[in-house]
Amino acid sequence: MKSISFILIAVWMLSSSCSNTNKDLSREEAMNLIKQETNYPKIVDYDIFCGDPEFAKKVLDAGLETQGLLTVQRTQKLSDIGKPIIEFSSKAQPYLLPTPEQDKSINVQKVKLAEEELKEVTGIKMMNDGKSAVAEYTTIYKNVTPFSTLVNTDFKKEDTHQANFGLYDDGWRLEN
Repeated sequence: MKSISFILIAVWMLSSSCSNTNKDLSREEAMNLIKQETNYPKIVDYDIFCGDPEFAKKVLDAGLETQGLLTVQRTQKLSDIGKPIIEFSSKAQPYLLPTPEQDKSINVQKVKLAEEELKEVTGIKMMNDGKSAVAEYTTIYKNVTPFSTLVNTDFKKEDTHQANFGLYDDGWRLEN
């Protein structure tokens, strides 16, 4: 009788330990899932409105013409209305991004400001149900371009983000 109870207890312990799929999400696994599901490194871009006089003033104030990245036409004839007053130099070519035809038709050019890269997962909070978790991670900016002066973003600081995960029968999945 003792041997049967011992065998039953052993079988129960073995089966309960094998069926425990409720594993915690590790930082490494969270990092790998975030890399797979998101598009890091991300290009941070910006639209330059080449036909807008107010925008021309903005690029002048940012010193982009002084740096030789573009030229701003200071005067415009009546026949030139609607044509670009901001023209990019060859020095700006590495920062110019593909722009949709619809945007080009209204004199808009996309430029690269920086690249946002995933740095690290800084923490994971497991929810009470054991089947969901929130990971906090940081990103940094690299390859910051001269055009970054057009926006009020501090490209030197790390940004903190959150990602939600759910535990499925095949493992953890990113849910946001």
